[in-house]
Amino acid sequence: MKYFSGLFLAFFSLMALAAPSRPARTQTPVVAPEITAFGSGTEHLLNMNLRRAERYLKTALRHKEDFAEAHNNLAFVLRKQGPRHFDDAYRHYQRAIELKPDLAEAHMYLGVLYVQKEDLDAARKTHARLKKLDASLADELAWVIENRREKEPAPFFGVVRSLK
Repeated sequence: MKYFSGLFLAFFSLMALAAPSRPARTQTPVVAPEITAFGSGTEHLLNMNLRRAERYLKTALRHKEDFAEAHNNLAFVLRKQGPRHFDDAYRHYQRAIELKPDLAEAHMYLGVLYVQKEDLDAARKTHARLKKLDASLADELAWVIENRREKEPAPFFGVVRSLK
């Protein structure tokens, strides 16, 4: 009996080794909800669907308050909705810069906001900081300061389109 059970075990062990292996299951990567919301919000922003973009970007920030890029893009959306939103836009640009001081896009559009609020001294100071971060964005901000308006249609210079 002992001999038989040993043979039985050996047979099934060999069968298991000879069996075709199953392909490994591929798992869909889990994407954090703030990243999903940020992507959707940015897509709506680029299509100038500002109210929808605002909702998604606020959702991203509810999931992760310290998300500098979401603060920046939300500030853009708010600023584009007109002067009554300028104070909120300003707070979000400031928070983006506080979280990520080298986020050139936030400096760019903060400068534009200063131009819109007719605070050219603050816009010029922002421009001086931006020159150290990103020369091409600084050139765009210089154009806005000189012409006292943004280029139209919106070229989205200061929008964070994807995460690095």
